[in-house]
Amino acid sequence: MTDSPVPAADELPTLLVKCEQWLCWRSEQRNGKATKVPIEPETDAYASATDSETWRSFAAAREHAVLRGCGVGFVFTADDAVVGVDLDDCREPDTGMLDAPTRSIVDRLESYTEVSPSGTGVHVLVLGALPAGRHRRGDVELYDEARFFTVTGEQLADAPSSISHRASELVAVHEEYVSTADDSGHASTGQPTKQPQGTVETDAPGNDLDDSEVLERAKAAANGEKFRRLWRGSTAGYPSQSEADMALCALLAFWTGGDAAQMDRLFRESGLLRPKWDEQHFADGATYGERTIERAIAGTDEYYSTEGADEWQPLPEQGPTAEARSHFDPDHPTNGVNPSPTADQTLKRLREQLTELKSENERLRAELAAERTHDGDSKGDRKSERADGLFSRFL
Repeated sequence: MTDSPVPAADELPTLLVKCEQWLCWRSEQRNGKATKVPIEPETDAYASATDSETWRSFAAAREHAVLRGCGVGFVFTADDAVVGVDLDDCREPDTGMLDAPTRSIVDRLESYTEVSPSGTGVHVLVLGALPAGRHRRGDVELYDEARFFTVTGEQLADAPSSISHRASELVAVHEEYVSTADDSGHASTGQPTKQPQGTVETDAPGNDLDDSEVLERAKAAANGEKFRRLWRGSTAGYPSQSEADMALCALLAFWTGGDAAQMDRLFRESGLLRPKWDEQHFADGATYGERTIERAIAGTDEYYSTEGADEWQPLPEQGPTAEARSHFDPDHPTNGVNPSPTADQTLKRLREQLTELKSENERLRAELAAERTHDGDSKGDRKSERADGLFSRFL
């Protein structure tokens, strides 16, 4: 459930309403903290800002939100020029007053702006393109794809009601508040910095897959359903979200070749992301996210390689033995990660099974000989059929 208002179509910019990029969201407690979880309209299953199959029209999302008592959200994609500017902890809920840096950004962008569900932040929507580089610093964050904005329709009184083209202004805001902020741990707004991970040093090989290729292969692998569940934010089957976090990071470690920066970037697009990811939980200053990535890489014995993989095709489902295993998978607490078995691994497993069956066959034949001595040939014939049948099924 959420207390966020559900806006009507006439309260929002027409440009947004016409897009088929809507989902719902609700607040869930994860490890004692409220987290905005994306929900698929109509099914009420977990959604993802990177899976268009879980998005709907505004009308469908609104209908579901009203029915279920949740909020609606708009997904940013690479196919349009809509950019979101997220400004947190900048508004006094009782008076509606904005702090000075936020007021400067809102005035400079001069585009549709609304109050966030908490009442303590604002969202600005503009048309433009984000410059390369980091997109987050302190309480200023800019989205242009693979994320979603909660949408309230509570428009800022002095802001335009439509989304404006603000390409140059967006670049200026990015340069002043995000890319050129000092490196002393504070952004130019004076708020604490929440920096992306990627400082983990490892000997992992990495590979040449970009983010979209990693997602494509991970979702289409033999254990793709497990990856998709975690990616959507489902923690079903795990004692806590921390174990689910580790399971997803273990899979990402395999597919990225242990690239810590890429793992962090992808994890931030998943439904498992929560504020805890950027919190310092260790005496050396490491964040929860950094240490989770570090442990996932340390527990990975084998990585996906792009060498000779030009003709890559998704592997068929191999059953439970093909699932990726991590140190923190509660059902299969083994070492190493092997999300998608190679042909050699599959052949090795079949040979091991065949050896076991041969041993079982010999044991049954030995029992047969002993029983023939005591019970006669009648009982022995039946056991012979059992032994021969067991072995022949696997030849």
